[in-house]
Amino acid sequence: MCCAGCEAVAQAIVGNGLTDYYRHRDAMPETRAEALPDELRELGLFDHPEFQRGFVRPAGENEHEREASLILEGITCAACVWLNEQHIARQPGVVAVRINYATRRARVRWDERRIKLSGILGAIQAIGYRAYPYDAARAEQVAERERRAMLWRVFVAGFGMMQVMMYAFPAYMAGDGDMTADVELLLRWASLILTLPVVLYSAAPFFQRAWRDIRLRRLGMDVPVALGVGSAFLASLWATLTHGPAVYFDSVTMFVFFLLGGRYLEMLARQRAVRGIEELGKVLPVFSERLPHWPQPGGERVPVSRLAPGDCVRVRPGEVVPADGTVIDGASEANEALLTGESTPVPKAAGSPLTGGSINVSSPLVLRIEQVGDDTRLAAIRRLMERAASEKPRLAALSDRWAAYFVMVLLALAATTGAAWYFVEPARALWVFVSVLVVACPCALSLATPTALTVATDALARLGVLVTRGHAIETLARANHYVFDKTGTLTMGRMTVEEIRPLGGLDAGALCALGAALEQGSEHPVALGLRAMAAGKTLAAVSEVVALTGQGMAGRHDGGEVWIGRPDFVAARLGQPMPAAVAELEAKTGTVVALADARGWLGLFRLADVLRPAAVELIRQLAAAGIPMTILSGDAPAVAVAVGRELGIADVHGGMTPQGKQAFIAALQDDPANVVAMVGDGVNDAPVLAQAHVSVAMGGGTDLARNQADIVLLGEGLAGLAAGAGLARKTLRIIRQNLYWSFAYNFSAVPLAMLGWVTPLMAGVGMAGSSLLVVLNALRLQHRGRA
Repeated sequence: MCCAGCEAVAQAIVGNGLTDYYRHRDAMPETRAEALPDELRELGLFDHPEFQRGFVRPAGENEHEREASLILEGITCAACVWLNEQHIARQPGVVAVRINYATRRARVRWDERRIKLSGILGAIQAIGYRAYPYDAARAEQVAERERRAMLWRVFVAGFGMMQVMMYAFPAYMAGDGDMTADVELLLRWASLILTLPVVLYSAAPFFQRAWRDIRLRRLGMDVPVALGVGSAFLASLWATLTHGPAVYFDSVTMFVFFLLGGRYLEMLARQRAVRGIEELGKVLPVFSERLPHWPQPGGERVPVSRLAPGDCVRVRPGEVVPADGTVIDGASEANEALLTGESTPVPKAAGSPLTGGSINVSSPLVLRIEQVGDDTRLAAIRRLMERAASEKPRLAALSDRWAAYFVMVLLALAATTGAAWYFVEPARALWVFVSVLVVACPCALSLATPTALTVATDALARLGVLVTRGHAIETLARANHYVFDKTGTLTMGRMTVEEIRPLGGLDAGALCALGAALEQGSEHPVALGLRAMAAGKTLAAVSEVVALTGQGMAGRHDGGEVWIGRPDFVAARLGQPMPAAVAELEAKTGTVVALADARGWLGLFRLADVLRPAAVELIRQLAAAGIPMTILSGDAPAVAVAVGRELGIADVHGGMTPQGKQAFIAALQDDPANVVAMVGDGVNDAPVLAQAHVSVAMGGGTDLARNQADIVLLGEGLAGLAAGAGLARKTLRIIRQNLYWSFAYNFSAVPLAMLGWVTPLMAGVGMAGSSLLVVLNALRLQHRGRA
């Protein structure tokens, strides 16, 4: 069915026994274009809340702000991106707009009180582009349409070039008097007729986009190309009509063919680069086997879009898990490579979480659905990747700005050169003018940065490193000081109670029941450890529980106040000195948590954690590179120092509050030479992560939708960070290589063209080849991502 409405109508026909309608009808229903009134199609449909549900989300603190992800059709260069961003941003009510050149994706935020989505789409259409609500299928259709249209244009240009060359060959080879004037004129007219489809069809997009840019008083990269092709064709046409000395239809057709051929190859490389990112939008299955009466037998095949939390589904071996949930029956393994970068299948049994998008490997599983649609982990990953793709890094903005200036300088140089050659050697003036226009077009400069960043984002995602901000790759590559949180970052964050020390009238069991009750609403690893210790026990009755970030919990029990958390926090609330047992337990490995009420100290808990397997290797690699490292922890200094000693990190600071951590990073940033990378848990350390130049969060157990880090590690280990940092540095090197090549090519080719040493054909080949070279250089990052 094309939509839910048609499906509902069909179900009503079948459900009411009206299937004879399908046998007796003598015509098909109206198409959507015919059945939908123009007013509704142009305005009402895109502004309807039901239609917007799948791709429009609330954004920002303003309840009237909305954000949508769109795909743009007709984008061919960085100037197109700039034009759309500037034009959309000037619409009243548009708050922000970001467009990614490589993916053709636009992220638009607007105030719905001042402008409707249909108004934004109309504004885009008014300048010659088309925008659609983004979905993976639509993106693939647009990409396929672009490839097919471009291939036809290349074919027509190639066919015309070969035929025109056949007619130009006799004129080049004939000596004086070997060819009569009538035969030469006939060959010229034949060449003109064969060149017309090349100019009017194959080269048409250049002229259309150039005219649009001129009409909007902006200079894009198609302006010099259109000027070069148009002036050469018109000069040859005039020479044919007036029996002029020479025509260059062969050069025009060859130039258009090589230019289109280069852009076609560039398009294929670009689409290949973003294919990994688009895979996330197509990974979920269309249908799933729902078990409405589980554990009784019997299942039904339903669309995944109809699944709801609480439904039970069966996932057979080889099938993709349709949504997030928990295994309630069966034992198997799940391949989560697309989500975490970990290629080894993960064992799954009853009680294990199962993530939508992973693949069941060996045995059937029954899954109870907990999250569907936009609430799933896969959807959160996609949103974070879209956010990164829509933001423009500093390097990309810088190269776009230089490219815009370059076009203006180029046109001035070409006009000056053409005028100078007109006085020196008029016969060559036109072709020198065309060569300068074409050879200096800064297409490679505009492609140098966005293509490399797009490929790197895809490669990092395959390693389980999710880039969520546009600047993250560049900043991670330049990071020269790493700051680590301890619990849940360098350690597994799965703490277990190793020792309980009663200090008041409660025994160990009662202490556990009260401590776990106070920690019920917390997701901190310490809280999880205390709750695990009290599993199966009746918890104490508590009320008015309040979380104090970085300190502990406060509440009421048996009519009085009660506190649990860091010993110094509890001592301050209690107004009593810490007992000697605190120092005794802190001397051992682990974290000490104190419990007290208004009458005095009740008890102490010592919880232990273990290092993440890849932490030692990560620290070793950073140390080998000479990068200083620091551990900031809220745990007791002795515990933090013990972990630092085990890892080989000397700069360790324990007993720190989130505010203290933030102040420490700010002090590091007082030195402009420091680029600080903070690695934390993504939610509890949000202010600290925001302070750092680039932030990295462990995403294995956090709510990705609330994660504010620039980079998220999707797996359970730190191995991805080491590989990701290396890939970020390689990305920065490739961006610099591309920029150096682009500037070197333009600054060396332009003088040669101005001297008349570069023909228009050579200019076309050079321009197309330079653009293709930077794309192919960027694609080298994919091999690192698969390693």
